[in-house]
Amino acid sequence: MHLNEAVLCATLPTASGSGPGTLSLHDIQTGTSLASWKQTSAGPHCTAAVQTKDGQGGFMFAAQNDRSILNVYNYQKDQLALKIVLPEKLSALAVDPRGKYCAGATAQGRIFLWEVASGIMYNAWDAHYRQINVLRFTHDGAALLAGSEDSGVSVWSIARLLDDALQNEHSTPYCNFTDHTLPVTDIVCGIGSFPSCRILTASIDHTVKLWDPASKTLLTTFYFPQPIISVVWDSTERLFFAASADGSIHQVNLFRQREDKFSRAAMEAVGGAGVSDVIRINDTDPSVSKKRLISVGEPVTTMAISLTSSMLLAGTATGLIHVYDIASHQLLRTLSSHKGMSITHLSTMLRPPDLIGHISLTLSAGGTNDAKENIPVRHVAPFQRIRDAKAREAHEVSLILPQVETTTSSFVSYSREEMIRDHAFFVKPTGASSEASGVSLQSRVTELESELAGLKEQLGKAKGINDVMWETVVQRLVAEGKDKGGQKGQETGTPMDEDGAEGKRRRKRNRT
Repeated sequence: MHLNEAVLCATLPTASGSGPGTLSLHDIQTGTSLASWKQTSAGPHCTAAVQTKDGQGGFMFAAQNDRSILNVYNYQKDQLALKIVLPEKLSALAVDPRGKYCAGATAQGRIFLWEVASGIMYNAWDAHYRQINVLRFTHDGAALLAGSEDSGVSVWSIARLLDDALQNEHSTPYCNFTDHTLPVTDIVCGIGSFPSCRILTASIDHTVKLWDPASKTLLTTFYFPQPIISVVWDSTERLFFAASADGSIHQVNLFRQREDKFSRAAMEAVGGAGVSDVIRINDTDPSVSKKRLISVGEPVTTMAISLTSSMLLAGTATGLIHVYDIASHQLLRTLSSHKGMSITHLSTMLRPPDLIGHISLTLSAGGTNDAKENIPVRHVAPFQRIRDAKAREAHEVSLILPQVETTTSSFVSYSREEMIRDHAFFVKPTGASSEASGVSLQSRVTELESELAGLKEQLGKAKGINDVMWETVVQRLVAEGKDKGGQKGQETGTPMDEDGAEGKRRRKRNRT
């Protein structure tokens, strides 16, 4: 199956170059230029893109290298859509996968967090004490990672950063990764929800480290012969590529083949032993190391892997984009249209259906040539430069509801006859079943009436027994009382018939 895959690249003028850089979209199979957006110069890790999906047009952000300006572009126009004035010049930029939040970092180690649709600054805090080189959201958008010149990597929970109850408190990270000894240059987040995913961090201390956010521990350290500038991870997380400024790209497999006790070949994972687990790339078999090395011949600035995980793209400081076959490391083609510039960003995506100058066959199936114009662009509001509690409390957001297909193919065919038949079967019982239910109901009534008559008869018998017992007990008590009264009269010598008169006389004496 052939995917309409494209590669987005950003360029920055070199010292010898002239004019501003560009944002460009190329066909990954042929290298043909599909679209270009000019008048932008974004530095490394200062470009972010959100794809067109759910019936809403995507956008691209480019933080300018020489001033505190954020350029906003969309795929439907080749012109600048919005220019946002920022509180400070940004050294790194990231947008979460859903395009809801944008994070920007500065040379002073400060991070800003905005909501894209409203422009509200949700948070601003000092994350590091030196410049932040790279920002990354996890794939589920639950966490933000920052790599700094101070050699530290901080992990921040987005939920805590957005929590209203914590706005007046000092922001604290979920955890810090502090095992690097020199500035961090790149971060890659693995597939999966946070904190179950894995994290790769690269540094100019010649290492790439693999982390487990769930346990907040270091799993493995990979040591390279040169400082590492860029890292990309295969979507299956079986291997990653690490590039250095001298043009070397090392392929590192996270699995290896071994023989079990029965001399059978088996595959096992590499690393995971913790801080003491250091894998030196040059210590492996030289022939194997050579097979896993790609020599570009010029400084590599950024890399990307195709959606099919079959091609590796390497951008260089001279403006070339080399496309390699991952399986064989063969150079497939070189894109040279940006020669003289420095490639600062590479990412792969499906060709946007609303791309300017291109009509998607799926969208134009209905026979319209302006199908792309029916896709509304996601709303991007100007970002606040300071935190505003009133705007946050009001929280006015412009949202676009996803489009609902109105073609007949999207509805299930359900005729009137089928509906009547199903209604008669599930809701109304048939005639035979009605008669059967009537007979069973009558028999049940008769059964209950006979049971009620039996209970009434038993109740009458129980009442009769109770009356007899009550009468017997009362007569016995009366008889016992009379016997005691007679014995008392004989002992006192007072006749029984005079007992009443004698009692009256005693009571009168007591009253007087």
